[in-house]
Amino acid sequence: MTYSRRQFGKLAATSLPIAAAALSHPRLLFAAEKPNSKVNGVQIGVITPYSYHNLSNDAASLLTMMVRDGINATEIQSPPVEEWAGGPKMPGFGGPRPAGAPGAGMNGPPPGPRPKPTPEQLAAQKARAEVMTKWRLSAPMAKFEEFGKWYKDAGVTIYGFKLQLTMDSPDAEYDYAFNVTKALGANQLTMEMPDDMPALTAKIGKFAEKHKVMVGYHAHTQALPTTWDEAMSQSPYNGINLDIGHYTAAGNHDALAFIKKNHAKITSMHLKDRKFPENGGSNMPWGQGDTPIREALQLMKKEGYDFPATIELEYSPSEGSDSEKEISKCLAYAKAALA
Repeated sequence: MTYSRRQFGKLAATSLPIAAAALSHPRLLFAAEKPNSKVNGVQIGVITPYSYHNLSNDAASLLTMMVRDGINATEIQSPPVEEWAGGPKMPGFGGPRPAGAPGAGMNGPPPGPRPKPTPEQLAAQKARAEVMTKWRLSAPMAKFEEFGKWYKDAGVTIYGFKLQLTMDSPDAEYDYAFNVTKALGANQLTMEMPDDMPALTAKIGKFAEKHKVMVGYHAHTQALPTTWDEAMSQSPYNGINLDIGHYTAAGNHDALAFIKKNHAKITSMHLKDRKFPENGGSNMPWGQGDTPIREALQLMKKEGYDFPATIELEYSPSEGSDSEKEISKCLAYAKAALA
């Protein structure tokens, strides 16, 4: 965080959790300048903690890495935020995702379909969801406001909060998701495109209208040019969390035309480089696949589109590298494209 020593002393006296987190990462305390990844009007961000895979996924470590990497904006997933706010730690989040594993999304053989969960796994998921719901319905919003201020003071804006809602979620949990989004300072709630649409997207859209917060639905290789049409027709607050890598790997050759047509409803756009299915569909280091990342960024610059472009690292780092180093390479690629 870019505090003077006098400011930090005042901060320590008024906000012990923030001060403790900063002390554990002293490089954040007296940085010469804040990070800046907005290039020629285009905001480049990163989805966390997903992109920093196989590294520490706690909120303080993520902030340290983003500041160190010069990234000033993020779409953040719920686990590190909720754990920091005192929520139960969910097992199995942020662990290794080996290349070629089903659903892993790394380079090598394209990921296959996720295996259907066993009855035991479904029961465990239900039990975890019940624990989380109980905690969420009593969580104080002040903690999330504090979290958003902590990140913002360090120079990192949270523009998206990712949390999955289901038809089984109580109405109060829908309100919780939108209230946390606003408390963090974000302008969009993001989630995976639900399997049980249109009923779920219709319900989410009503809550989005209530809270005046956009929802961006993220699709994988099921994405077609019409995938979001029904959800968008249900509510002016239902939008597109476009992933141009997945869109390309789904066999669509019209990514730039899709962006032009739907730019007003794109809440944010994930960046990754994948090949067309006829070329294997694999995730690749940027510039080696078929996804028009450079052209999409240039289009955003030319047209003045104000939605963020989000680095989502999915290819495997080469030997001697790691995900943080690769994220820095992706940021450099984006900056060169926007120069």
